[in-house]
Amino acid sequence: MKWNKWWTLSLAVVMAIALTLPAYASTLSEIQKRGELIVACQTQGPPFSFVDKNGKRTGAAIELCELLAKEMGVKVKFLNYDWDGIIPALLSKKADMLAADMTPTIPRAMQVAFTTPYVYTGSVVFTKADSPLKTLKDCKKPGLTIAVLLGSTGETDARKNFPNAKIKAYKGGGPLVIQAVLSGHADFGVNDKTAVYGQMASFPPNSLRVLPGQLTKTPLCFAVRYDSPDLLRVINQFFLNSKADGNLDKILDYWVNSLAWTKDH
Repeated sequence: MKWNKWWTLSLAVVMAIALTLPAYASTLSEIQKRGELIVACQTQGPPFSFVDKNGKRTGAAIELCELLAKEMGVKVKFLNYDWDGIIPALLSKKADMLAADMTPTIPRAMQVAFTTPYVYTGSVVFTKADSPLKTLKDCKKPGLTIAVLLGSTGETDARKNFPNAKIKAYKGGGPLVIQAVLSGHADFGVNDKTAVYGQMASFPPNSLRVLPGQLTKTPLCFAVRYDSPDLLRVINQFFLNSKADGNLDKILDYWVNSLAWTKDH
């Protein structure tokens, strides 16, 4: 009797494990079968993902995904979305992964599985060059209006650090936030540091000023669905290998840590 119970329990465990195996192998198998890695990315989010003056989709996240796909032995296809559409596109299985300058917040991590960070950044405050606001303390004065990107970490950081200000959230990309500040619709803007510096290059020189200091220090990651742990492991290994062989630093130095890319794109 005991032997039968043990055998039944063992069989149940084996069957349970067997049923989970296809889910773990499905994403990579599907990518290999179609010969294509499908990536959800931002429509206009320099220096990570944008269409340059030559009409080419490019940026730090784009180059990383192209290199990832090459090492996986498949082609890469990019799907363009506004910022708030990237996660829904991934969850609806329109894409295998998302590649953006996204911070792994807990609410987001409850929806998608984040990779290890590929770079660290943080939210900054920027104003018009002739703005009377000179410090982060100045921005805490009552009656001010802040421009942010809808659904971004910058929006969260703005609400947390400036609770008395009026928030104007813009749907689309970071350039809309900068334009809101330059046009006088907001006293200052809050967004990711790397995005702000990258997007400033598209506006008149010396028209904007980033205030000293950062509101936060945060990692940036790519993400997959929770039913794709196989793909998650591959991306994490890719970041590890790319860091070791210098390709990651080379891409980040060109796109994120300088404005060298503005001469070419």
